[in-house]
Amino acid sequence: MNSFVGVSRRLVIKIGSSLLTNDGRGLDQQAIQGWVAQIAALRRLGKEVVLVSSGAVAAGMQRLGLAERPKALHLLQAAAAVGQMGLAQVWESCFSQHGIRTAQILLTHEDLSARKRYLNARSTVTTLLTWGVVPIINENDTVATDEIRVGDNDTLGALVTNLIDADGLVILTDQPGLFTADPRRDPAATLVGEARAGDPALEAMAGGAGSMLGRGGMITKITAAKRAARSGAHTVIASGREPRILERLAAGEAIGTQLTAQTPTLTARKQWLADHLQVRGEITLDSGAVRALRQDGKSLLPIGVIAVSGEFERGELVRCLDQEGREVARGLINYGAAETSKILKTPSEGIEAVLGYVDDEELIHRDNLVTLG
Repeated sequence: MNSFVGVSRRLVIKIGSSLLTNDGRGLDQQAIQGWVAQIAALRRLGKEVVLVSSGAVAAGMQRLGLAERPKALHLLQAAAAVGQMGLAQVWESCFSQHGIRTAQILLTHEDLSARKRYLNARSTVTTLLTWGVVPIINENDTVATDEIRVGDNDTLGALVTNLIDADGLVILTDQPGLFTADPRRDPAATLVGEARAGDPALEAMAGGAGSMLGRGGMITKITAAKRAARSGAHTVIASGREPRILERLAAGEAIGTQLTAQTPTLTARKQWLADHLQVRGEITLDSGAVRALRQDGKSLLPIGVIAVSGEFERGELVRCLDQEGREVARGLINYGAAETSKILKTPSEGIEAVLGYVDDEELIHRDNLVTLG
């Protein structure tokens, strides 16, 4: 088994708190310099890297002189706000020594679930990569209450992986990887070298808690790999204590636990469309449009739509119904409800005459549409 990192062009790398903060004694600048040197080496190999960095709360604790991680929400938010300043400064300073520019992006789950904000975040990150910038992403802990209560940067790493269609997710932790059982309790436990992301057996193996500083244990890493696999990305969970871990993974060395995605990218995206977005409206299709979607795999054109229901905007998810009211497909629509109502039954070449402009010739492009039933 070779590491997928060697053949990946675009990677999301998540580095855990314990690898950046001297286990709570403030940011470890020497360690961060080491990570930056390795990421610089990956970039010289032609790889695009997005960094998901933990450590804001831990860094804030050190700056504020807090001996234990706060439990009250407002104290956590304050610690994150203080720590985020130092975290960003250290990353920027270290990357600048290699002539690499950085950008800080703070996200919430809402940024990745609301379609408009999702598209804006995607555009921002991909543009930064085009410019040769390393985006450094963290949860916006200072304002997003549910991130601090139940969120974690493993999950954020997976969501970012899906956001930018990355080839893989690298989760670096203080553990060698996933074991068949807790090695602290079971001396017979062995490291899982490779498995299928989403295999239910992995969750039973993962079961334990993480370190005092981090928010996620091994179970969050297994779940993150399952999420990343929805867009066709593989995940490796490995120890950040291993010397030159990123460079060795990039050389193809099998280290830690590799969780492989079994679903091709496009199919995974359509699975996401089918199961994981809130539906905003409905459109009814004539029989010809139903046949074009189901049998021919074509995009949906406005000429095949005969009715519109609900309030939705461009980029939101809508159901496509046949004339008996059965759902035949769903997808991300290129026009809002008001616009769709005006151009239904209209040939694509007639859109401009009706609306005065053309955003897209298709009402729903086939890449953004999944057929059902």
